Amino acid sequence: MAAAAVSEAWPELEVAERERRRELLLTGPGLEERVRAAGGRLPPRLFTLPLLHYLEVSGCGSLREPGPGLAQGLPQLHSLVLRRNALGPGLSPELGPLPALRVLDLSGNALETLPPGQGLGPAEPPGLPQLQSLNLSGNRLRELPADLARCAPRLQTLNLTGNCLDAFPAALFQPGALPLLSELAAADNCLRELSPDIVHLASLKTLDLSNNQLSEIPAALADCPKLKEIHFEGNKLRDKRLEKMVHGCQTKSILEYLRVGGRGYGKGRAKAEGAADKEESRKKKRERKPKREGGEGEEGELEAVHRLLLRVLHVSENPAPLVVRVHPEVRDVRPFIVGAVVRGMDLHAGNALKRFLTAQTKLHEDLCEKRTAATIATHDLKAVRGPLLYGVRPPQDLKIIPLGRREVKAKDLVRQLQLEAEEQRKQKKRQNVSGLHRYLHLLDGKENYPCLVDADGDVISFPPITNSEKTKIKKSTCDLFLEVTSATSLQICKDAMDALILKMAELNKYTLDNKEEESLSDPEADPVSGLPNSQTNCSAEKDGASPLVVEQVRVVYPDGSLRVVYPSKTDLDFTAAHITVIR
Repeated sequence: MAAAAVSEAWPELEVAERERRRELLLTGPGLEERVRAAGGRLPPRLFTLPLLHYLEVSGCGSLREPGPGLAQGLPQLHSLVLRRNALGPGLSPELGPLPALRVLDLSGNALETLPPGQGLGPAEPPGLPQLQSLNLSGNRLRELPADLARCAPRLQTLNLTGNCLDAFPAALFQPGALPLLSELAAADNCLRELSPDIVHLASLKTLDLSNNQLSEIPAALADCPKLKEIHFEGNKLRDKRLEKMVHGCQTKSILEYLRVGGRGYGKGRAKAEGAADKEESRKKKRERKPKREGGEGEEGELEAVHRLLLRVLHVSENPAPLVVRVHPEVRDVRPFIVGAVVRGMDLHAGNALKRFLTAQTKLHEDLCEKRTAATIATHDLKAVRGPLLYGVRPPQDLKIIPLGRREVKAKDLVRQLQLEAEEQRKQKKRQNVSGLHRYLHLLDGKENYPCLVDADGDVISFPPITNSEKTKIKKSTCDLFLEVTSATSLQICKDAMDALILKMAELNKYTLDNKEEESLSDPEADPVSGLPNSQTNCSAEKDGASPLVVEQVRVVYPDGSLRVVYPSKTDLDFTAAHITVIR
């Protein structure tokens, strides 16, 4: 009788067990009442589904703790998403050990402390040995567990934004503690000090400590070998020149200032070294200028013919640069975005468009981890009217004309895709779905959906699901607007954009070198172009060595202050010998 009652209350569990599913999503208006009836915990039967790889329970205000049995019952769990619930003040019992877990999202809860026995898992042996991404943003944490690094030694991304932290545990920055950590976000806390030992984070690429109570930035930060992006806006720094720099200068300039001691750390030495640095910078700029006379210049030009060339057009050189304004509410949904404009792409010849779309799909599968890490959208620049607004809208208010479909509300589109996914699952007798349907769970439990809106008020992108028919890439497209968004990391956005632009350069050179015939069988071809080939193929008459032009796109806050610009000096930093970036 009791088993029948559980089946009636939790039909999702019965379906998951019967169909041997690997993913399970629990969300929706009825969830809160059922969890409350279970004592504020997840039902014990959930922990009898050992095949689960992905579990998400979100938007449940009555869920106070996961409940006992999770670690023992779900040993193959790769992703655990428990965001926007009421977990706290601790986790009882602790979550781990979960030996296969790679992604843990506990954002938007009421966690205050994670002490041993009520935290993430044991430190010896490591409770989360494979964990790569940990999101604790939007909680009430006053301190981090001192043994976090020992519990999750392979951590790559740590998001602590929007808590009450006043310090990092010293153990976090010990040599070798977190050798793979590449992104640390702790904006909107109460941090008063940053230890110079942060230099021991050898893989750190992105650091966001904006809106804290820091008064100094340690000079040792300049010695982090891979650091590319830092954010210290909103801190009242003693060094007023440095405070001004963090609001308007690029990361490289800030790190150089810290490296020479800054103001107040031996002014004579700093001034001398600063002057030396400026002279060295001028010298490097002179050396980078192309030599137009003499044998060396001719050899360089001859060599360039056999290389891939990318030319970066800076905002200051662009009479009409594209700008993306970011609405503050995206922080709670999908906060990270970078954009770029690429001109000179030849998609008209042969199967060039098909190869381009295939390459984008492969990046989604691999680097973007099936869109769970990041999502790429590509647009025909001719159809894009800026400035653009990246914001959020309620599902019932967001309207878009998806690729290959009629205009629809996002709420109805998601419902339609869910029905298609279930039908596909039944027809193919699979436990997983494919295609676009695999990404639907990324929106579950969200009160608002992210969207990119053009100057006409039209939604041209609905990440991570689709972009609009309005800006669809065609064979006649030669200038593109590219966007990459992510819910987890700014650096993954930049990495994906780097990889996409490199692939575009390789594909364009292949097309030009092979001089393909026009393919009328390409399914993505324009049905009626109305233009002769000489007009639709913008690259047909180009020299094979002509570079693609990459225009910088600024992403700014509502007040116009800079959030990120791509490509910056540290982006498109390829080690490959076959490509040259002209800046």
